[in-house]
Amino acid sequence: MIEYGFLRIRAEYSVQGNLRKMKVELVNPVKYQLPLSDQLVDLNPLIGKPIKLVFTGNISCVHCDRSMKKSFSQGYCYPCFISLAQCDMCIMKPETCHYEAGTCRDPSWGEEFCFQSHYVYLANSSGVKVGITRGTQIPIRWIDQGAIQALPIYKVKTRYISGLIEVAIAKHVSDKTSWQRMLKNMVEPVDLKQKRDELVALCESEITEISERFGEDSIEFLTDENEVDINFPVETYPLKVKSFNFDKTPEVSGVLQGIKGQYLLLDTGVINIRKFTGYEVELIV
Repeated sequence: MIEYGFLRIRAEYSVQGNLRKMKVELVNPVKYQLPLSDQLVDLNPLIGKPIKLVFTGNISCVHCDRSMKKSFSQGYCYPCFISLAQCDMCIMKPETCHYEAGTCRDPSWGEEFCFQSHYVYLANSSGVKVGITRGTQIPIRWIDQGAIQALPIYKVKTRYISGLIEVAIAKHVSDKTSWQRMLKNMVEPVDLKQKRDELVALCESEITEISERFGEDSIEFLTDENEVDINFPVETYPLKVKSFNFDKTPEVSGVLQGIKGQYLLLDTGVINIRKFTGYEVELIV
């Protein structure tokens, strides 16, 4: 509200474009920007302010820009979803690598994406979990998962190898995040190095077998890495988690109380921005 003598003017601005997952920067607290087509909106200054997100009804494929009524796999049209290698199941479950099985949808893409260094890590988001990521996605991956701590524990040559190690460790610790607990901040700091050593001891035989299969230089145990602490820009965490869905509720509004993972936390509910990649939205502040 801007005051000029006795005259009061409500100051608003709006930005419209197609959503992409929020861009992040590891500072204290995490810096968030909302991409809307070719525009970037700084979100941290909006915390504590009322905002409105209005879905226009238009959705565009993030790969081919085709207009569609329903998106698949966070922003793809159906033809891209069933044809692109990056939409295949092995992206979620790398231990089922289709390149390894000789059934990759696009071997050249697999050679570029999967045959590069990957990291196996521990993160503390809703409790300790194991995960994998490319080096270029550190620490982005941890921030996107809403982790308050993270620690890389192995560096490996390929995505397939990282998936095999993840499966071995996941026998003893979760490989998933409870997003409701994460958003409620129901998590306590832990000693990730101690947890790493416990898990490595438990999985020694499986890791040795993988190393013998792919060669000693295929797996590097990271002993000198330090824990990464992550502080999110949140004023108030929700006691109950109500999730908005643009397909059912095209207009979402409330006071922005914080941002964690890829979620905007409003006093009226939460919304997962990444889930609605490709949706055309107007942001009104």
